[in-house]
Parts: sequence; structure tokens; C-alpha cells
Amino acid sequence: MDLWQLHIFCKVVEHKSFSKAGKAVHLSQPTISSHIRDLENHFGCRLIDRLARQAAPTKAGELLYAYARRLIALREETETALAEFQGRIKGRLVIGGSTIPGTYILPRLVGDFTCTHPETTVALRIGDTDRIIQETLEGKIEFGIVGAKSKDKRIAQEKVIEDEMRLIVQATHPWADQESIPVNRLLAEPFICRERGSGTLKSIQICLARRAVSMEAFTIVAEMGSTEAVCQGIKNGVGISILSTLAVAEDLQAGRLKALSLEGIDLKRAFYLTTHKSRSPSPLCKAFLKFIRRETPRVGPVRD
Repeated sequence: MDLWQLHIFCKVVEHKSFSKAGKAVHLSQPTISSHIRDLENHFGCRLIDRLARQAAPTKAGELLYAYARRLIALREETETALAEFQGRIKGRLVIGGSTIPGTYILPRLVGDFTCTHPETTVALRIGDTDRIIQETLEGKIEFGIVGAKSKDKRIAQEKVIEDEMRLIVQATHPWADQESIPVNRLLAEPFICRERGSGTLKSIQICLARRAVSMEAFTIVAEMGSTEAVCQGIKNGVGISILSTLAVAEDLQAGRLKALSLEGIDLKRAFYLTTHKSRSPSPLCKAFLKFIRRETPRVGPVRD
């Protein structure tokens, strides 16, 4: 058994496929199968069930996967620490972002950081807020930036960026030439919302709750899994929605969409740098966190 075999094993588990894992590490499927067989012979048990349409870890495989990820992370941390000792920043970092920060904020920060430190590689995973927090807890990513607070006591969060949400309508909508709309007029309009687990949805619910307004009072006609899908729904006349102005900046500038305020409703929200309280960040992670705090307006820790 060696770390390379464990790396291949993890790829099979993550891709749920021998052929896809092979493409990820540039090896043939028979070579991947050979490495997995070697691991199974070493441990004396089956690690991967070869099902009809996918490869799935057995219970023993799930146990090995958890340890393998820790060993691989420790290897990467070791390489980064030795590079830092020699005055260099290098290595691979895996981070996460919910839809808005992951699409519109983190790519610029990653680009600037890797340009400054060319020996680094940053892998960015994008998912809803719940998923990014869960992957932070599981150690799959070192940190995330998400659009909602977590109640999990194992999670530490600090506010790093402020954002403004607005009511977004088609340019041809009857409200398009208005600056603001009373919230009671909004309730009868066809409304598109994000899926459960979305930081955007949670932020909307919190903002409305301050004025004793519930999402259940809305006429929800569609629930969509991404901000881009919501934008397309608005442009195609499915309904209206409340979105981050970061997400629709180009459409607003081009005049395809219009942004309105909701009278008496403060739709400002924040994005939170999210880490595991009990996990020590790698040297590379520490360097990137320092970079983020320098490049974004830090407003201090979140306190419930």
C-alpha cells in the first residue's frame, strides 16, 4: 500500500467510476482496477463493489476512504509546511463557496492569489450553503465562504463581504420603471425561489421575518437549484425573484432586467468565511486566509 494507491482509491470513490477515475489521474481503466485489487489484497477484504452502473465503496471502503483522505491531506500539508520553511508558498488547497461567492467573488481572489504565488493550485468547489458547511465539517475542504450563518457549534464564521439583494423583474414587467414596491403587492406575483439549503433563500427568509412576512405567503411557481436558473426563469417570464445584485450585474447594465427595492425591507446580507473550529489550517490555507482578509472588508466575527 502506498499513498498513490490511496489517491487512486479516493478518485474511484469520488467519481463512482473506474473509467472516470482513470481519466482524472491519466491512467487506463485496467491500471486503476489493478491498483484497487492490490489494495483489496493488502487489506484482505473487498473495498469497492462493482455495480452495474457505478462503483460504490463497501463499509470497509468507507472506513478506508476517511483515513485515506486524512493521509493525503497530511501529505499535502507536509509539502506546504516544508516549502513555507524555505520561504516559498506552494501546494494544493481545496476550498468551497456557495453560489454567489463561489461564482462571483472567489474566482477573482483565487486568480489574484495564484498569480502572486505561482507554485500553488486552488481547487474551488461550488454548492449550496448547507453542502459547503457539511464539506467543511467533513474535512473535504479547508474553508468555505457562504451566505448564511450556521448553528453548528463546530463551525466558526466571520463576516468578510456585504451584499445587497433586490427584487429582480423583467425589463418588460409592469413594475420595471418603479424604484420600489410594497411587500404586500409582491405576494400575489408569480415568484421563483432558490432551493432549500440555499444561503440566498435563508437570507431572504431572515430579512422578511424582521417584518413578520413569511415565504409561505408568496405565490411560488418554481423552485430552482441555481441563481443562473432563476435569472433565466425571470427573463423567460416564469416569475420574479429576489437576488444578489452581484449575480445580475451584467443583465442590469444591459437593461434586460430591472432591480427594485422592497419598501420597509432591508435586503442587505453578508457572506461568511467558514472554518472548522477544531481543525488546524494548513500553512497554505493560512496564507490564503490572510490574503482574503486583506483583500475584502473584514467586519469581525459573527455573534448570534
